[in-house]
Amino acid sequence: MKDEHSRVLERLARWCYHHRTRVLLLWLAALIGFLTLASAAGGAWSASFRLPSTESSRAFDLLEKRFPAQAGDQGKIVFQADRGVRDPSVQAAMTQLFAQVSKEPKVVSIGSPYDTANPQAARQISADGKIAYADIQFTKLPQQQTFPGAKSIKADVDAVHVPGLQVELSGQMFGEFKPPASEGIGVLAAVFILLIAFGSVLAMGLPIITAICGIAIGVALVELLANVMSVPNFASQMAAMIGLGVGIDYALFIVTRYRNAIHDGLEPEGAVVLALTTAGRAVIFAGCTVVISLLGMFFMGISFVRGLAVGASLAVLVTMLATITMLPSLLGFIGLNIDKWSLHRRGHHGSTGTRESMWYRWSRVVQAHPWPPFICALGVLLLLAFPVLSLRMGSTDAGNDPTSSTTRQAYDLLSTGFGPGFNGPFQLAADLGSSGQQGMATLNKLVNQLRTTPDVAQVSPPVPNQAGDAAVIFLTPKSAPQDVATTKLLHHLRKDVIPPAVAGSGVQVHVGAVTAVFSDLADLLGRRLPLFIGAVLLLSFLLLLAVFRSVLVPLKAVIMNLLSIGAAYGIIVALFQWGWFKDIVGVPKAGPIEPWIPMMMFAIVFGLSMDYEVFLLSRMKEEYDRTHDNGLAVADGLASTARVITAAAAIMVCVFASFALGDLRVLKMIGLGLAVAVLIDATIVRMVLVPATMELLGDRNWWFPGWLDRLVPKIAVEAPELHEPERELVHS
Repeated sequence: MKDEHSRVLERLARWCYHHRTRVLLLWLAALIGFLTLASAAGGAWSASFRLPSTESSRAFDLLEKRFPAQAGDQGKIVFQADRGVRDPSVQAAMTQLFAQVSKEPKVVSIGSPYDTANPQAARQISADGKIAYADIQFTKLPQQQTFPGAKSIKADVDAVHVPGLQVELSGQMFGEFKPPASEGIGVLAAVFILLIAFGSVLAMGLPIITAICGIAIGVALVELLANVMSVPNFASQMAAMIGLGVGIDYALFIVTRYRNAIHDGLEPEGAVVLALTTAGRAVIFAGCTVVISLLGMFFMGISFVRGLAVGASLAVLVTMLATITMLPSLLGFIGLNIDKWSLHRRGHHGSTGTRESMWYRWSRVVQAHPWPPFICALGVLLLLAFPVLSLRMGSTDAGNDPTSSTTRQAYDLLSTGFGPGFNGPFQLAADLGSSGQQGMATLNKLVNQLRTTPDVAQVSPPVPNQAGDAAVIFLTPKSAPQDVATTKLLHHLRKDVIPPAVAGSGVQVHVGAVTAVFSDLADLLGRRLPLFIGAVLLLSFLLLLAVFRSVLVPLKAVIMNLLSIGAAYGIIVALFQWGWFKDIVGVPKAGPIEPWIPMMMFAIVFGLSMDYEVFLLSRMKEEYDRTHDNGLAVADGLASTARVITAAAAIMVCVFASFALGDLRVLKMIGLGLAVAVLIDATIVRMVLVPATMELLGDRNWWFPGWLDRLVPKIAVEAPELHEPERELVHS
């Protein structure tokens, strides 16, 4: 008896099969339409990291309200002259450059180090007189990583030619990040793996076509989403990476099931129905799980994290819809020619053939002596996860940019000329209220105290606004923005220095600026990450509990999921935070781990591992229900799913790892992290831990008390009631 979900999927499969031309034309129209719309009306990428109800956000709001002229973005023109910045030829060239840049539409003012009317001019030249900078004050720009005027300013800088003079630009609007051809490399890797797995050009091409169409529409939707949400500039690449990985995998599962059905003698329409009501059902379950886990980040309360979550979810959702609608229509056109243009001849292996495979023999080897493999695999995972104990979340700065970029060279020049902390000063925004001159006297006392505070390099006098009800103090730490000492100084200022100094005066002082924002972000996500991980693990346990009607199997899967992601975290810490093998990986400089990356990695890996867990364990459960032999069920389940899971995991690893080839550190980090997590899940976990633990637990794997069986709703990921009658019809 078919359940309601099977009937719905069967009707969808038959409709897509019989109306395949219409389905393909609808997808083609959607592809062209969304790409055109995104090109014409795509939103601006956000670079805003403002956080609700934090010290840094209160400082920003105060400055925006009381110092409107300084509310816009800021950049710097940094220059070094071998003969000194006061050399007449250097000064003439730079003065002309400042005049040229000041004509740009978005530029409010240029704070030149040569301007005698500028009280800060003398401080803008280094002690040795060879390095100097000019502040650029912009109007409030759209919250995007780059703006059109950046190219014009860069052209003005490039036009300066004085022997011994180096001119660079500092500021996020001048960032230079070349996106890698990661999608192309990932697709080429997938083509190679699918050719090996299928041995057929047509069978290989279907998952590629489906995934590319899905991610193209998904990326277009992400660009449109930027009109209504705060979406970071790397969101489209993130969506492409996730969409490409899951899209090819989902299509691979359905094409594999369709191909096996054709080999078993089914007609194309019946094979399409069978593929969609079995593998397609698992795809929907896996896709919805990924979407739900990603949307869980929506409740972290941070605008750009919401943008990432919704953008990645859209890519997965569209790719999943393409897999269950466009792919059946393509299979309708292919029909019995699924093995046409084969590169090699292969026989079809039925269920009995799996017992002759390498995977079956390997499972039996592990099951014969389960304790040594279990202990070794667990030890390897714990060893790989060990670095996570020193995980330090924080945001990197321009010092982690590629060494050839202008922002990195400007960063290095400023560090050399003015100290490493100069690249990340704090802004102390003071609300004087009605205290007037008494409030300014309090701030002067605070400045004197700050100048004697350890790890403080420089403190400016308080600068009042025109209304006299607010003031700002600029404080330069001795350490670089991403150093631990800078974070400790920030907390020390907020907790131990400022509150006693202004107590009882009516003056309120908030410490802000970019370095403070990123520190607040790390603190906020660090507090919420355990809650997020706990919720995801609980959801994972409950879903697997309902699917497999077992207590120990879901519990074991959750623990293994935690071990896999822990090992991936550990490797990321070793590579990016400790700097191990950083030259091989292409990391210019070691630094902290971006605080949103552990959360994003966990959400994605959770969804992907659920896919593999369900696909593998459902086969084991099916065999156990048929034979009631736990050992045989484990070996048969592993052997029957090995080829498709291995191919899917290999594609995932190649797609994710290809994103490590670009300059953008966050994409490099999450790409390598996901690749490592999938690799560990598909090798150490699936090949060693699963058979070993399943053998050790024996029949206890499938223990499920009656009272819990009545309480927990039943979720069937596949539909064996549809699958078996059709096979019996074929073989009768």
